Amino acid sequence: MQITSYLKTKTVQIAAWIGFLLAYLIASTVFSLAGDYTNDILKARHVLGIGFVLTAVALALIAWRYGQQLKKHNPRNIGRTKVTRKVIYQFLLILLFMMIFQMFWSWLISQHILVLPENQKAVASETVQMPLWNGIFAIVLAPIFEELIFRGIFMNYFFNKENRLNNILAIVISGLLFGFAHELQFDANWLMYSALGCFLSFTYMHFRDIRYSIALHFLNNLLSII
Repeated sequence: MQITSYLKTKTVQIAAWIGFLLAYLIASTVFSLAGDYTNDILKARHVLGIGFVLTAVALALIAWRYGQQLKKHNPRNIGRTKVTRKVIYQFLLILLFMMIFQMFWSWLISQHILVLPENQKAVASETVQMPLWNGIFAIVLAPIFEELIFRGIFMNYFFNKENRLNNILAIVISGLLFGFAHELQFDANWLMYSALGCFLSFTYMHFRDIRYSIALHFLNNLLSII
């Protein structure tokens, strides 16, 4: 009976998590479609408006669910970490390591050891079409969505016990899924995206405050676009 109940709960959680991911993907897709109508300003505005509405609804739903999760079961005491000098130093150190990793990845691409990921090509193309709005989405909104989905909700659904093994598995598996969401084939770029996901997962787990992984994600996207 307990096994049946457990499987039922996990099935519902998997379906819900996939639903949140689809809501984000649909909102972002509609948002980016406005760039296809740059020659028709009126149509572009209509599509962009629909994109904003879908984005707002999806983000509100996902953020609400994350908050409800923490109210119901929060063994890691996830919340708002007090900002201290030590916390700032630790955050900047993680950011430094992440930037070194990004520079190494860029070097591999510049030396033609790796090819430019399709995801990066798509982001660059969309940013050229609508620099302001797609820039805002890529730098500000995407990090919030992705941290809530891949770190907050995912870890609380499937790795919500406070122990070393569980925390390590949460960081690694969340990172691998993040990689797969950005590179749909198992290659070197998937490993690179997965490593970035692990940086973000570690940040969330270390500070026990999703604001830090969102901030790290924000800075990473900002510096990448610049």
